[in-house]
Amino acid sequence: MIESSSGNDYNGVGSGVNIEKLRQAEADFLARYPGGFADPGLAPIRKKHNVERLSEFARANLTRTHFNRPEQVCETLVRIVSRSSMVSVFEKPRFRDFVRSLNNREKEQLAFAFEKRLFGRARRAGFEEVLGMLAHHKIAKWPVISAVPYYFAPARDAFVKPTTAKRIITFLEVDNLQYKPMPSWEFYRGYLQLLGQVKQAVNPSLSPNYAALSGFLMTSI
Repeated sequence: MIESSSGNDYNGVGSGVNIEKLRQAEADFLARYPGGFADPGLAPIRKKHNVERLSEFARANLTRTHFNRPEQVCETLVRIVSRSSMVSVFEKPRFRDFVRSLNNREKEQLAFAFEKRLFGRARRAGFEEVLGMLAHHKIAKWPVISAVPYYFAPARDAFVKPTTAKRIITFLEVDNLQYKPMPSWEFYRGYLQLLGQVKQAVNPSLSPNYAALSGFLMTSI
């Protein structure tokens, strides 16, 4: 593993990242797609995932005012997860059935937990409250817990897909971050920090959002 880089463009990357691999991955990707994720060659991928449209839907339907209507918020959560191209076809109906099995008080709890997760300074508490409810119903999966925050703020929050996360950590030779299948705030923050370091280091065209950044890295693995 390379501990540091003499190139100024990579000074923001932590010592735990293999800088040479990151450099090579960036060069290879831009050689194939000079415009980064705006390149015409990636138009089919952009259309398939349609992050912008789902993000607009999430922001329009999860405002502070909407959280005064918990049942409507819960239906919005279902719609976001169901429309995501990154959540598996097995997890979508399980999340839908989980939400629709809740009574009114439980829907209020879920909506309030997501409000904390998306707004203000209690994001960790919101994460852990959502996790607790999902775990109780045996659907505490990374894609499920990370989808809504990601679409709500794709430049701030990361979508965690297990295979992708594990392969990125291995590819960049990050020794101090270990993936675990049970979601945790500790891993999420570490993974987000890793992606943030990579984002600072690479061409801005490779990171219009965190899922795109992960996609760029996955093409190099």
